[in-house]
Order: sequence, then structure tokens, then C-alpha cells
Amino acid sequence: MTESKYDLIIVGGGPIGLACAIEAEKKNLKYLIIEKGAIVNSIFNYPLYMTFFSTAERLEIGDIPFNCLAPKPGRQEALEYYRNIHRYFKFNINLFEKVIDVKKDDNSIFQIKTDKQAYQSKNVIIATGFYDIPIEMNVLGENLPKVRHYYKEAHEYVFRKVLVVGANNSSVDAALECWRKGADVTMVIRKNEINSRVKYWVKPDIENRIEEGSIKAYFQSNITEIRENEVEIETPNGKITIENDFVLALTGYKPDLNFLEKMGIQLSDDELKIPVYNSETMETNVEGLFLAGVVCGGMQTHKWFIENSRIHANMILDYISSSK
Repeated sequence: MTESKYDLIIVGGGPIGLACAIEAEKKNLKYLIIEKGAIVNSIFNYPLYMTFFSTAERLEIGDIPFNCLAPKPGRQEALEYYRNIHRYFKFNINLFEKVIDVKKDDNSIFQIKTDKQAYQSKNVIIATGFYDIPIEMNVLGENLPKVRHYYKEAHEYVFRKVLVVGANNSSVDAALECWRKGADVTMVIRKNEINSRVKYWVKPDIENRIEEGSIKAYFQSNITEIRENEVEIETPNGKITIENDFVLALTGYKPDLNFLEKMGIQLSDDELKIPVYNSETMETNVEGLFLAGVVCGGMQTHKWFIENSRIHANMILDYISSSK
């Protein structure tokens, strides 16, 4: 392994990681983005026809306009926008390279190891998002091939009996799309209603489909077991068993908290596991190690998103440049 030295290494090539790189360029810092997948990998892995809750201008970075004909941009438009951002700024970025270890040596220099190389850096920003690790249901049969924690498009599920778990945006979008393409859709929802955070133009749609019986829904219910051709559900009226071909367990995702702890970042003792950081500089309890974007919220994955965490880039880089 060869070693390269930098002022800043950014772990994660999503929109916030790119925003940090833009600010690093403005400060004339030698930086590198390391991304384990494609550029803006999380967006790439979104459902094909996903529409953002945010309007286009709220997804902009680097003062580059995001032109969009529709009121809300979709996945394809976002990918095109961020590809163009890279064409414009020509980021120093290594794609399909996974960071394995980040440690600070006795000289206060970070030693970063990936699956391909080793690096040294004075500062590190972790902007890894939260989309990599599904929150599992921990029920018998969850490991069957028919259980999916990610949803791409409806075609695979048409003319089949599909159970969608959850009542958030991803669950609702999948349920509606699968039903419209011809699937027999049932939803299992832990609470007694559709999540209030569901996109305001979609929420009435799913509620009406449930009310008219087009999509079956079991509220205040949980899956207790998944079998090859059926699913067992605990409902307020007792256990039931339904026929089933696929389970879309869209129960949410979480940051790689073990990775944060391995770097020495302290997490809150409660179930939220919020990392310790300075809200003015985004610096963690490890000097020179910063957090940006969704990862700052721990298990509160709905607290930070692109439009309200873009500012992290300015906060971090202003602090780093003033400390040089």
C-alpha cells in the first residue's frame, strides 16, 4: 500500500460530501473524497421513479442551479444534476473504494485505510449517510430470498401477492406503485395510521386506496413469522395467516454506528445513538474528525437531509481554514 497525504479526506461521495469538497476547493485545501460505490450512491439506489419531497433549488450545491420542469425532481434528474456538478468541479474522488479504518496517530495525523490503499490526512469528514444498513424486523423467516429491504421498481412484483411493511414514504410509494402495476398488495403498519411525514400529495392517495379496499392494510399489527408461501401477522384481533409471494420490509435504515464508534466517536447512551459533535463546527469529540449530513442524527434519520445539512460544509471548512 502506498500512502498519500492530504489536508482533508471526505468519506462519502453523496451530495453533502460533494458540498464539502466544493468548500475545500474554495479554501485551496488538498482533499480527497472516498466513496464506496458510485457517485451519490444512495440516490442511485433509490427506487427508479422516486420523487423528492424537496424542490430542486433545495437540493442545489455549489451555487449551481438545478433546473427541473416538474415541481419536484425525481431520481433520474437528481443523478443528472450531481453528475453535472462533478463535470463542473472535477472533484478529486475515488469511487468504488471502501474506507475500512480511520485512526489518529501520535502526531495527530489521521491514518485512513481502505480496501485499496492507505492515506494520511490532517482532517477527516464523515458524510456517509444512513442508507446502507436496513433496520431488520428480527422475525423468523426474514432471511428468505423473497424478503427485500430495498425496493427498486414494481415489475418483479406484478401479479403476485406482496406484503409491504411500514407506513413511511418508501413503503407507501412501493405499495401504490406495485398496486397500480397489477400486484395484490397488503400493508402491515405498526401504528394506527399512515405516517404524518408521508409526502402531502401521496398521503391522501394511499389513504383512499386503503379505504376503498384496493390495498388491504392491517394497522397496529406486526409480522410474527415469514414462510415460503405465507406470512403470519399479529393484529389487534389476533393472529392471522395470509398467502404471500414477496415481503417488502421497508422498515427504515440506519448509519453504520459501529464504524463511528470504531473511530472513537462517542454516541448518546439512549436508543437514538446520536454522535457527539459541536453544533457550530460539526467537530466530534475526536479533534479534527467531523460529521456532515444525515449521519449526524444517529437513529434520527429524518432530522437531517440534503436541504438542511448543506450548511455543514461551510461550517466545517470555515472552521478548518481558520484553524490552519
